[in-house]
Order: sequence, then structure tokens, then C-alpha cells
Amino acid sequence: MKGWPGEPEMDYDVLVADGEAAANAGKPITDVIFDFGNVLIYWNPAAVLIPRYSQKTIDEFLDNDVSGFYDANDRMDGGATPEEGVAWMRETHGDKWADILKYYLDNFEDSLVGVVPGARVLINDLKAAGIGVWGLSNWEKELFPIAEKATPILQQLDGKVVSGYVKLRKPHKDIYERALQEFGIPADGAVFIDDKAMNIVGANAAGIRGVRFKDPVKLRELLIANGVNIPALQ
Repeated sequence: MKGWPGEPEMDYDVLVADGEAAANAGKPITDVIFDFGNVLIYWNPAAVLIPRYSQKTIDEFLDNDVSGFYDANDRMDGGATPEEGVAWMRETHGDKWADILKYYLDNFEDSLVGVVPGARVLINDLKAAGIGVWGLSNWEKELFPIAEKATPILQQLDGKVVSGYVKLRKPHKDIYERALQEFGIPADGAVFIDDKAMNIVGANAAGIRGVRFKDPVKLRELLIANGVNIPALQ
């Protein structure tokens, strides 16, 4: 199975306010919380592997049922070190996949393949409109400084909560509550943007409305339609 396990069905680019977030439907948006990977910056693990591995091997490595790659990422995002992640994969899935994971981690910067179109300007537009802009992401503690240095857009945010530092992880409710506390913002005015459906479900459990992101133009239009005063397309 390629991709993250446990993804529920959910439409892209619509405002979701289920569960605890239902009480906040229609309330003014005062803060936008962004995931990082494939929302603000593109993350493509296959890009790291191209110089050393065949497409067949890459496809197998990115199949969680074969290699455990996404399970290993979850462990590292939750606080395990890269060394612990490699050791876990070696024990559970064998030397081949553990060695590839080690190569991936050693060359992690190559997985960061650019800024999502429109993301930088959207952050600036939100700030100009008086909207708080924040970051909440699952990311391994030792790898995150590489991403932050390589992609200055992450430095534009008003504040960030990164899973590897707090040893909490999306989609669990507690990391969203931790983020609200650290940012000093209420759930009722916040919207969380993430490319994974499971993380929108987690945000809703904490009272935060969410958008499963795919299209930057649709996100801008959605925010405007919900009262955020940023420039529209001309």
C-alpha cells in the first residue's frame, strides 16, 4: 500500500467542521494553521532515491506493506531518532529496507522539492489581513532544521509546533490542543490546512475546522468565501 495507512474518505478543498468543530461552523476565521509537507512545501521521498535505486525498488520502498517506510516515519515523527527508526525497520522489515531508509535520511534535503505555488504570497496576504498564521506538522526532530533552513517560507510563520520536539503526533487530539495553547489562540476561530484526511479528523476532534488541501487556488477562494479579507483572483 503506497502512502500513509489509515486514511479515511474525505473531499479535498472543502471546509470540514465535524464532531467538536461543528459548534464553530460559520464563526469568523481569525487564525490559519498550516501543515508543512505538500501544503507549504513539496515533500517527495522518491526524489532522494533516484540516484541509487531502480523505479521498482523505489515503488516497493514507498509501499508501507513491503518496507514499513510510513510506519517508520510515524515513529520518528513521534520522537524516535533516525537511528532508532532505522533499527526498528531493520528488526521488523530487514536489512534491505533499513539500508535504504538510512540512505534516505542521510540525503533527506533532496526530498524537499520546492514551495507549493501561491503559499508564500498567501501567508503574506493573511498577515496583512490581520490573520494569525501558524504551523503544525509531524516532523522528526533532527530533520526539521534541515527543512527550515532549506525552505525559508517556514520562517514566515508566527509560530510552529513540530511533533518530534513535543513527542506528540497528528492525528491525535493532544497535539492540536498543545498547538492552540502554545499559539495562544482559541479553537473557534482557527482553521487547519493539511493534505491528509486523518489529520483533519484529528483537528475537528479538538474543535478546529479543517481543509484537506490539494489546490492553492481553491484554498484562497474558500478562505475568501468564509470572510477572510485577502485579495481575490482577477
